[in-house]
Amino acid sequence: MRVYKFGGASVKDAAGVRNVAKIISSYSGKLVVVISAMGKTTNALEELAHFYFIEDKEGVRTKIDLVRKSHGTLIETLFQGHSLVIDLEISMMLDNLALRLSAPPSLDYDFEYDQIVSLGEILSTKIVSAYLNLIGIKNAWLDIRQVIRTDSTWREANVKWAISSELLKKQVDFNQQRIYLTQGFIGSTLSAQTTTLGREGSDYTAAILANMLDAESVTVWKDVPGIMNADPNRFEQTQKLETLSYREAAEMTYYGAKVIHPKTMKPLVEKNIPLYVKSFLAPELEGSVICKIDHVMNYVPVFISKENLVLVTISPLDFSFIAEDSISDFYRLLSTTRIKVDLVQQSAMNFSVALERPENGFDDFITQLKERFVVRYNEGLELLTIRYYTDEVIASMTKDRVVYVSQRTRTAARFLMR
Repeated sequence: MRVYKFGGASVKDAAGVRNVAKIISSYSGKLVVVISAMGKTTNALEELAHFYFIEDKEGVRTKIDLVRKSHGTLIETLFQGHSLVIDLEISMMLDNLALRLSAPPSLDYDFEYDQIVSLGEILSTKIVSAYLNLIGIKNAWLDIRQVIRTDSTWREANVKWAISSELLKKQVDFNQQRIYLTQGFIGSTLSAQTTTLGREGSDYTAAILANMLDAESVTVWKDVPGIMNADPNRFEQTQKLETLSYREAAEMTYYGAKVIHPKTMKPLVEKNIPLYVKSFLAPELEGSVICKIDHVMNYVPVFISKENLVLVTISPLDFSFIAEDSISDFYRLLSTTRIKVDLVQQSAMNFSVALERPENGFDDFITQLKERFVVRYNEGLELLTIRYYTDEVIASMTKDRVVYVSQRTRTAARFLMR
């Protein structure tokens, strides 16, 4: 039994969905297929959530119309006149969303985000499942919200493993159905309120299902030939990494590599399940594999870039040294506001962090800091991590750049730069 995960780029249009169908049909064994929202739907729904929360009714209408049009076009092209049921189903879902958004929002942005943005996965999987059944690839559509139960940490929910595993075994019976098709990224609380597992969380969903079903492997289908040593859209002369250890993959995702969601490794390590990264554009190629490796690997330099970070530096108001209680208060505030930190540096009188600016609450965060500290911050910075660096590589990558913070360990060098 295998788990396949297809991202939004693979189902962005009718040609993409047909290609996904071809890949699925080429495997004759038991299969769970996890599919993300199509194309840029998640981005559109995130903008919709923003407009709803600031009560911009025109913005809400525009975004719903955009999502309706893109999915309508996909259905029309794919089904060619055989789409009455799925067309009505998708229209009803979007009508229900529009009705819900006609009421004022709650005061919890993250809650509203989860209720709105989660719809993208439901829409895409409904369409793909119906199309596969139409062309003879029989499958059962599975509502993952009825399986993966979580706490109510909106936008980054924590999985309740025991109950989720029990529910999954009740929902999935390979004696009755060979292929199950479901959503990534989403789950629900015990009271059936929709949650999300974190942006790009569909990889994590695939790993959760693989762990609970004791899958032989997980394959993540992407638009690149495998795991590259750098983002080919940002760096020239990239190289494919044929094999990575679980630990190396976890390190890369921690530093910001987008090829796999950071939480994906743990469920796979527990059951020693290999993860393959392959190209849906060239499925015949071998791709890359992440698996258990006990010996030391020799890797080429790996470049991981995160953009639009903020460097926040705090100093005590009374010109004293940075002490443990100051740092504790600072981290407590970070935890309360759920702001993620990417880099930390401390001196006698300064404590600096590079962080991702949240959509909401950053100004509030700075205001609270200023009650106790002198605060300075720089925006629009890039954090470049180089694993397995050389001095020559560092010199070439930092040339003509203003470096705010630099750090080195035995295996990684990090530079916060403009």
